[in-house]
Amino acid sequence: MKGVILAGGKGTRLDPLTRITNKHLLPIYDRPMVTYAIEALVNAGVTELMLVTGGTHAGEFFRLLGDGHAYGIDRLFYAYQEEEGGIAEALGLAERFVRGERAVVMLADNVFGGPLRPFVENFERQERGARILLARLEEEEHLRHLGVAVLGEDRRVTEIVEKPASPPSRFAVTGLYGYDPQVWEVVAALEPSARGELEITDVNNWYVGRGDMAADVVEGFWGDAGESIDAYYAVNDHVRANGANRS
Repeated sequence: MKGVILAGGKGTRLDPLTRITNKHLLPIYDRPMVTYAIEALVNAGVTELMLVTGGTHAGEFFRLLGDGHAYGIDRLFYAYQEEEGGIAEALGLAERFVRGERAVVMLADNVFGGPLRPFVENFERQERGARILLARLEEEEHLRHLGVAVLGEDRRVTEIVEKPASPPSRFAVTGLYGYDPQVWEVVAALEPSARGELEITDVNNWYVGRGDMAADVVEGFWGDAGESIDAYYAVNDHVRANGANRS
């Protein structure tokens, strides 16, 4: 099992903090944001990682992480995204690194209170297809700004709606995904969305349409520190008080 951490993007929702650095290098409590994603995957047993980033501050990740050994990583690779082409395009840069294996993909601005090992183990047992981690949210206004999933039998996802005016469920799609080797064909066939990017929701809905998208629901805290300034500080407050990636 390979791990891919996506740490690109301009981080405009955290402006002006991101005028001087990549958002994933901003501090969460006492250390850079990206290290929480690394810790989460390493604790889950995923120790071969590729970090995908871009922009003018890409070199700072190498200065921070080096070969990754200090963070429990066995092998750490880097990829550079030339343009702002979307999450799915960034994922496509990891194809040669993954080389036909399954991949666990994590957005580096997602922070979880508990362990990710149950998700990884469930995905390993899955015969084929993809898997996503969901979070149950009660605030309808919050759900309107996220991807929202509908669950059917056996925790199979039957629909994912992006930023719905009327959310069809309370299950938000977090930034943790598991994909089988079919994903590279899916990414290669994608067409840019209206905003000119390759969308990860289109990748996920390809699996949904074939009945091959399973899901788990996170227990405990989940926060997207890149969602807004308020969300960024809410994640900071939670981690300072409760920690993150606790077993």
